[in-house]
Amino acid sequence: MKKKQDDGNVMTFWGHLEELRGHLIRSAASIGVFALLAFLNKEFLFSRIILAPKETYFFTNRMLCGLAERFSVPALCINAKPVEIINIDMAGQFTTHIVTSLVAGLLLSIPYVVWEIWRFIRPGLTPKEQANSRGAVLVISGLFITGVLFAYFLIVPLAVNFLGSYQVSSMVANQIALRSYISTVTTLTLATGLVFELPVFVYFLSRVGILTPAIMKKQRKLAFVLVIVLSAIITPPDVFSQILVSIPLFVLYELSIGISARVQKNTLANRMA
Repeated sequence: MKKKQDDGNVMTFWGHLEELRGHLIRSAASIGVFALLAFLNKEFLFSRIILAPKETYFFTNRMLCGLAERFSVPALCINAKPVEIINIDMAGQFTTHIVTSLVAGLLLSIPYVVWEIWRFIRPGLTPKEQANSRGAVLVISGLFITGVLFAYFLIVPLAVNFLGSYQVSSMVANQIALRSYISTVTTLTLATGLVFELPVFVYFLSRVGILTPAIMKKQRKLAFVLVIVLSAIITPPDVFSQILVSIPLFVLYELSIGISARVQKNTLANRMA
């Protein structure tokens, strides 16, 4: 649907581009500001956030090791011996600092970026569509942040423990490169954040008629297989980690069926009105 300007006239194509440019510039500026803050707080960013999941004092590691001791299940205790991180490039630590700060800036600015996108889309919606989409920014941002936190506190420590301690032979010691470690942490968190947006994707696909609750229920078994495959991709190759990731994805899928059903109900009601 075409947007209207303040004077009531329909906005031209170039007007759309000009408005979009403003939203993109403000979004990029917010990412830059948060990235700069992350860059200036190097010690906190790396020692307290990025590198923390490999240390014994990290919340998840302490909790699992406590459970291991309480129930006499040593396998539950992870990262009892922190993996060694090394740098092998002359400019490795500096470039890693810059890239990690940019990723941190993107993560921290997600709510604002989503809000800017919503501000661009909202004028093209009808009043009823705007009312039905109320809270969209909060939902999209909340799901993404939930996925990031889920990955950070659960998947990342498990991945670091498994991949950092895995050996093909006792003759080969593990010394993990800094870039490899950072890449693993950022990839897992960003990927999980996007996966947790499943209900949002289902909502829009249902709005355009591509998905229906009947289709999702009929394909539930296939969806569960895909969830397991996806869990295997974004987690270390052990069954425990895959189960922990699969459970919330199953819940999100079932929630998405309900969302699709609600969209279908509203669509039918609008047609009959």
